[in-house]
Amino acid sequence: MRKVGLFLMDIQSILFHFLGGLGLFLFGIKSMSEGLQAVAGDRLRVILEKGTKTPLRGVLTGLIVTGLIQSSSGTTVLTVGLVNAGLLTLRQAIGIIMGANIGTTVTAYLIGFKLEDYALPIIALGVFILFFIKNKKLSYVGQVLLGFGLLFYGMSIMGDGLAPLKDSEYFISLMSSVDDNPLLGVLIGTVFTIVVQSSSATIGVLQELANQGVVTYQQAVPILFGDNIGTTITAILAGIGASVAARRAAGTHFLFNIIGTCIFLPLTMFGIFPLMVENVTNFIAFLIPGAGGGVWETLGIKMQIAQTHGIFNLTNTLIQLPFVGALAAIVTKFIPGDEEIVVDSAPKYLDRRFFSNPSIALANASREVMHMGKVAGQAVDNAKDYYFNRQSHNKQLVVQMESATDHLENQITDYVLKATSGKNLTNQQSDQRYRVLQVIGDMERVGDHSINLTELTDYALESKVKFSEDAQKDLLEMFEMVQHIYQSSLDALKNDDVALAKEVLEYDDLIDDLEAKLRDGHINRLNEGTCDGNYGAVFLNVISNLERIGDHSVNIAKYAMSEPKHK
Repeated sequence: MRKVGLFLMDIQSILFHFLGGLGLFLFGIKSMSEGLQAVAGDRLRVILEKGTKTPLRGVLTGLIVTGLIQSSSGTTVLTVGLVNAGLLTLRQAIGIIMGANIGTTVTAYLIGFKLEDYALPIIALGVFILFFIKNKKLSYVGQVLLGFGLLFYGMSIMGDGLAPLKDSEYFISLMSSVDDNPLLGVLIGTVFTIVVQSSSATIGVLQELANQGVVTYQQAVPILFGDNIGTTITAILAGIGASVAARRAAGTHFLFNIIGTCIFLPLTMFGIFPLMVENVTNFIAFLIPGAGGGVWETLGIKMQIAQTHGIFNLTNTLIQLPFVGALAAIVTKFIPGDEEIVVDSAPKYLDRRFFSNPSIALANASREVMHMGKVAGQAVDNAKDYYFNRQSHNKQLVVQMESATDHLENQITDYVLKATSGKNLTNQQSDQRYRVLQVIGDMERVGDHSINLTELTDYALESKVKFSEDAQKDLLEMFEMVQHIYQSSLDALKNDDVALAKEVLEYDDLIDDLEAKLRDGHINRLNEGTCDGNYGAVFLNVISNLERIGDHSVNIAKYAMSEPKHK
């Protein structure tokens, strides 16, 4: 009876230490990643968008971003989001995902360094900065240090809890089974990472198990492969409900790691891959801190696992990089669907060679404004089609187009400021700069209102909102009038057509009158009981967003009527 009690106490101690330590480790990883992302700001998205012209550049970009934010899941989820928004193609995303797999090895290397003894002072420093330093950027640095310290403190607690497992007959038997059946090790690693949702955490646990003598190096390698497969579930979850291209990007992450395991698991079983890791390590050991005498045997088991993880992901990328097109073809076959139109969000006319010539640069910026205006108009068109036809591809196009307008607004603003700042501009050039910078704000807002309209349509679908036939006719009339006034404002701006611009201003009054008429009509239908009062908010919000698009159209047209005072 006493033995049973002691056994249960051991199990309780192991679980408490393991779960508590794992919790601190995960919180540390999350805190460190969020702090690093906050320090980097929107630059991460810009880096991903710009650094993908070739698959190799995509790999380097994915590696850098993941190394910066310490989260391959964060990088792949962001990549899937950019594909979903039409800002990246599938082929570009594959390169980033490959790089993210290499970048995530940084965490394992950090764990390989024996920093547990410094965890508490690092935590103290992080908390001090976080709570007592008012500078926002420095507070993010404090958050990073706090997360870094908690990561190692959590590892230390886990190590204390996991130590008794080396004497557990059940666990020894389980690990012995991995020796006989490496696929079991892959399965263990995959399932554990799916549960924890962090390959960095599960590889950290694996390193600590090995450090406590619970798992041998030979047993750890197949589990390591499984950890890499399991981490792909985060991207797959991010792809649910997204575009076909985004789901394919998530599927590529899974396929990439599956293929890598299929290549390297047999090589591990025959002892080829471990020998390769050992030889490579001996060759570059002088670059590895803590390598001691400069050979494999002098590395601690934690660093050996980190080195295996790093070489696996690097070699896997080098093998598969030439076959990016084939990977894209495979996932396209396994994830069927119509090829979606991806909005071209890249600037067409912002040639940086003309920074020294403000006149030409501003002319290029004005042409880009018309490109942006066209994209925003297409967003309105697709928002209308989505409302009346309820086809998901229309909604996806609105999402892509709204993202494109945001991107183009940033690109045009950056281009104009760099081309004109510090230059002696003529009054005409100054006015043109003012007009460009002002009008893109209205165009961006048109994209935002298009998104609002799709969200209202989604709400109507989820809530099973059904308007009367008269209400639908009223909304169709207003949609068409808004489309007309917006297109007329673009034409007036493009051609400096004062007469057409004045017509747009007159239409503004018509839209205001129509909105008032629709509100009154809706109230009458509510009174007559032909329309449900619960749906009133949807109807009124739709016409309100349409009226705001009309207002922004008027603002755009005003810039065609007369030159603004130069700023």
